[in-house]
Amino acid sequence: MPPSDPPPTLFATTRWTLVIDAARGAETAAVDALGELVRTYWQPLYRYARRKGKSKEDAEDLVQGFMLHLIEARSLDSADRDKGRFRAFLLACFNHWMTNEWRHATRQKRGGGQTVLSFDWQSAETGLRLDPPDERSPDHHFDREWALALLAKVLDDLEAASRAEGSIEQFERLKSCLTADSRKIPYAQIASELGVTEGALRVAVHRLRKRYRTLLTAEITRTLASPDSVEDEMKALFAALSA
Repeated sequence: MPPSDPPPTLFATTRWTLVIDAARGAETAAVDALGELVRTYWQPLYRYARRKGKSKEDAEDLVQGFMLHLIEARSLDSADRDKGRFRAFLLACFNHWMTNEWRHATRQKRGGGQTVLSFDWQSAETGLRLDPPDERSPDHHFDREWALALLAKVLDDLEAASRAEGSIEQFERLKSCLTADSRKIPYAQIASELGVTEGALRVAVHRLRKRYRTLLTAEITRTLASPDSVEDEMKALFAALSA
């Protein structure tokens, strides 16, 4: 591997509990892996804080401070490996941060000498405003937001792989087929647009769906303490999306 290439991310192949164990030992790769993880799943926490009644500015400060707190190795001493699911661990830690640590933390203005993580706050806020009125609990919404963030991560990974392989045009045309009812996919029309046979297109869609499922399973596995819980977690997340 050329020196300019970044090293493989530890979290790409390791469950979150093992990453946390390594980060406790201040291993740089593990701390970076945690940083990657929280950058993927910060938005559900922001919207959770907003639904708990925090102002936009306070929600930003809360998430920013919590993420910085989390990725410092010394802040992981209380991490409970038995929680099983990273989303449960993260939400429990965030609630503790909001009700305890936050009250005693020194609040500095963003950019005032404090390390600032780069998040698209406006995107998170816009999505929140687009939500229809819903009286269900912030915890219920958190699970749904988590599922959406996970699916977006998997789709981004699949797009990046397609781009690297030179098949981005086909991916862009077929990505809508990933979750569509097979009986409603206009195979003949899409095949004509891409200049391939309908049979070849069906094979391509099948392979793309299989690859998507593989990436989804891998991403879910990374957020669990044990791979034995993957199917249950997948069912829970899709239930949160459909509820």
